[in-house]
Amino acid sequence: MLLPRRAHLRVLAAAALLALAACAGDGGATDGEPTLERIRDQGVVRVGYANEAPYAYMDSQAHRLTGEAPEIARAVLSQMGVTEIEGVLTEFGALIPGLKAGRFDIIAAGMYIKPARCREIDFSNPTYCIGEGLLVRREDADAYGSYAAVRDAGATIGVVAGAVELGYARAVGIPEDRIVIFPDAPSAVAGVQTGRVDAYAGTELTVRDMLRKANDPDLAVADPFTDPVIEGEPVRGCGAFGFRPDDDAFREAFDRRLDAFLGTSEHLELIRPFGFGERTLPGDATAAGLCGEGET
Repeated sequence: MLLPRRAHLRVLAAAALLALAACAGDGGATDGEPTLERIRDQGVVRVGYANEAPYAYMDSQAHRLTGEAPEIARAVLSQMGVTEIEGVLTEFGALIPGLKAGRFDIIAAGMYIKPARCREIDFSNPTYCIGEGLLVRREDADAYGSYAAVRDAGATIGVVAGAVELGYARAVGIPEDRIVIFPDAPSAVAGVQTGRVDAYAGTELTVRDMLRKANDPDLAVADPFTDPVIEGEPVRGCGAFGFRPDDDAFREAFDRRLDAFLGTSEHLELIRPFGFGERTLPGDATAAGLCGEGET
């Protein structure tokens, strides 16, 4: 019996949704092929990034996705027979949902390993560990030397959506009505320039890079600066690559080569242009250890 046209279209739509769900549930596989096999067969991997220097960004002059994470990814993936990286620009707060939905195969954005994130995706071992920083107006460079100083001064702070700095600001007691969430780092810098916020909170390297790019004599990085102390310990974030939980084969193959690469002369030379070096190496930090820590 022939179905009415609308009913027929509903059946086709339902079938299409089931097919998409099946693909997404197989770790982003295509036609049932696991991610590791697919990227080796095709020689191409899709990389999710948030356009935040120096971690991952598009160099418009060179037309190249670069930064600490993409360059390490290239070096490691080339050893796995994957020679081409396709960048998928995504807002930071949408990186984990985008990975889980199969929009890309790996997050290469310098994302910190945090327990809440570990409940959604898996991480490689970290590639770096660093502290925090604040971008402020030059006249406030001495006044806002910590998150606590911002809190005590009754000042406002800007953070990027999905970034750890929101949790830090809340943990030190900055009220919600004095925390402004921006979609990306350039927007947060503009917020400081226009007076919408008194400070922009980011990683040490991010705020220094944004200061350089802003080329605004009225801006400065808070100096000296003290990292926020949460549960009695100064925070120090460790960044890594993100994988879907059912992509164990891909993550394990990547991690084996990554562990052998980190700290080598080739690695240090590769990351030096982005402000990383021996002082930012992760040491004994591991994904397992960082995922098991109490949430901050």
